[in-house]
Amino acid sequence: MGFAENLKQIRRQRNLSQEELAEILGVSRQAVSKWEQDLGYPETEKLLLLSKELNISLDELMATEFANKESSMQNTATGTITIFSPNENVIATCYKVISSGKMRGGKSSPQYALYGASKGYPSFWGEPTVFLGWYKDKEHISKEITEIKQAIESGIATYTLKYSAKTERSFINIRITEE
Repeated sequence: MGFAENLKQIRRQRNLSQEELAEILGVSRQAVSKWEQDLGYPETEKLLLLSKELNISLDELMATEFANKESSMQNTATGTITIFSPNENVIATCYKVISSGKMRGGKSSPQYALYGASKGYPSFWGEPTVFLGWYKDKEHISKEITEIKQAIESGIATYTLKYSAKTERSFINIRITEE
């Protein structure tokens, strides 16, 4: 499933109409309809608000449509690696990494997000994941995923993210602060 199907399913599970969700987000009902028909994506700020208001993580909301289309970018090597994300100040032990689909937003908004999957008790939405970082473009996230996969396959125990973007947050806005 991609973002459009996930949004529709989650909205229905929460017993919200498109109009009610639109009101919560401060957008038109037509915008919600467009997102659910996979004709567009909300801006990053609206994605964060969706995540907060629907009480769901961004990785669950964004799914793995991008990783499914480009399976070479999804790390499925066996073993685990401890990943340090200096920009997010996160340390996570993962057995694979997953990219979000391309997100819409302003020129200074991140375009992709990276998540690490850990082995554990799966929830209704699947295996446990942790947010690792934001990326300005497909090239940077592709490099990161490739290097993490190589590190896992080589048996390297730790990896520090190299290509994630430094961001600045204010309420629900996220923008890249350095190139």
